[in-house]
Amino acid sequence: MPEIPDLNIFCTNLAERLVGKKLKDIRILIDRRLKLPEADFKTALEAHKLVAINRVGKQLYFEFANKHVLSLQLMLYGSMHWYEDKNDNKFTIAELQFSDGTGLAITDWQKAVILSLDPEVSKVPDALHLPVGYLVKALKGKNKPIKTVLQEGKVVQGIGNAYVDEILYAANLSPFSIAAKIPEKKIGVLTKAIEEVLVEAEAHIRKNFPDTITEKERDFLKVHLPKHKVTPKGEPIIVAEIASRKTYYTEGQELFE
Repeated sequence: MPEIPDLNIFCTNLAERLVGKKLKDIRILIDRRLKLPEADFKTALEAHKLVAINRVGKQLYFEFANKHVLSLQLMLYGSMHWYEDKNDNKFTIAELQFSDGTGLAITDWQKAVILSLDPEVSKVPDALHLPVGYLVKALKGKNKPIKTVLQEGKVVQGIGNAYVDEILYAANLSPFSIAAKIPEKKIGVLTKAIEEVLVEAEAHIRKNFPDTITEKERDFLKVHLPKHKVTPKGEPIIVAEIASRKTYYTEGQELFE
């Protein structure tokens, strides 16, 4: 699943090619996850200029000059692909074709991608813009594992399964720690780790895959490594499951319960 580091780069690269162009045509080939008919998307967006592309949590917002917004959430296996004039990509969910012939295909073999028109913006803070001291208050009374709390989107927006493991590893905090039991000092360490891990990952991807609009390899990660047995430091990687999500961590990560 593309997460904050990937999506920030996607925004940059999509904007470079698309912002300032008019949307000529939007076709939604798989509509089972739409809350509105395709005709509403066409009426709102076609023939209007795209003025910005931004990330909101795990969604991409395509913002048009007439104030309408197309939201895209790629979910687990969704991806985007450029095409010119004709789209030959398999498992296409939707096509966006612009006035100069540039096309953007949104694909997903699982058919789980979510497209929304003028979505309601969540008030939950983004992982990269947490108010000072926010998590200290937000984690009080949360009697779930910290991994679940950070990932479910009710306390923090934008953190997914891979980077939550990386963040907890960087903070030396067990994913099984009960959120409400984590001491304030450790929450400060966690808050710092959230920003550092996400910013460093974005820098790595941007350096190695500067033009990407699709998720790339994550072998540079330190603990969420399905193909590895140990971390770069030589620590054995433990694989477990929390809320039906595979979790990668080490024995040395501190547990609070």
